[in-house]
Amino acid sequence: MSPDQARGRDLPIAVFDSGVGGLTVLHEFLVSLPHEHYLYLGDSARFPYGTRSEDDLRRCVERNTRYLLERGAKLLVIACNSAATAGLDVARRLAEPAGVEVIAVIEPEAEIAAAITASGRVGVLATPATVRGGAYRAALERQRPEIEVTEVAAADLPPIIQNGFPFDQAVVDTARSYCRPLLEAEVDTVILGCTHFPLIAPMLQRTLGRDVRLVTAGHALAAAAQRALEARGLASEAAGEGDYGFLCTGDADAFRRLGTRFLQLPVGEVEAVELPG
Repeated sequence: MSPDQARGRDLPIAVFDSGVGGLTVLHEFLVSLPHEHYLYLGDSARFPYGTRSEDDLRRCVERNTRYLLERGAKLLVIACNSAATAGLDVARRLAEPAGVEVIAVIEPEAEIAAAITASGRVGVLATPATVRGGAYRAALERQRPEIEVTEVAAADLPPIIQNGFPFDQAVVDTARSYCRPLLEAEVDTVILGCTHFPLIAPMLQRTLGRDVRLVTAGHALAAAAQRALEARGLASEAAGEGDYGFLCTGDADAFRRLGTRFLQLPVGEVEAVELPG
């Protein structure tokens, strides 16, 4: 093993999202890859990403990627579906000279959905930016060209979920309204194309029916991350639990309070940062 590779093993996996939603992804990483170190950036000052333009999203991805690479990372994870749809190529272009691989939510989820659908009818519940970008439809068609894809742009759900604790009947009614087109399309598999949506997975499952399979980002991304690290010889060899830290561009106290609900683990100290640009 080279000295650079040895040092690389000790660097964190960097994860970014528009706010606290990506903590549902980080939760799965902490459970599936407990020996790794993590650095999470929540761009909460610019939440939500899902209604932003493609150009704006690409600028957000560029800022986040540059900053996390400067802090040091051995792998970069784009947990936000909207950011991945608009700017995955931007992140990869910036990370490639540093030898850092970038993985994102779209392809791993599409791979799972295409593998488990029996009817070939797959739904995608996502933000307007993600639906507009068409990344899920393209990824699913690459897996199985015959798949019928029904996409629903759920603009109201992320901010409602973020601000809706405890969930009330209005959240249930809104979720049901977005499920209606999926029920009409008789899908048997639904990709939850926003990191906030796993928080309401039980109510979505109740509305869609128990036979509809829900695909979330966390497990798929953790598996992709493990493969990427092992392929590059960068998987941690530590015996104990790794460290995890948090950065946010908005209110650190608010991030910590809300983040604990999304992460389902202690968040601890949150460092407020201001990104250039």
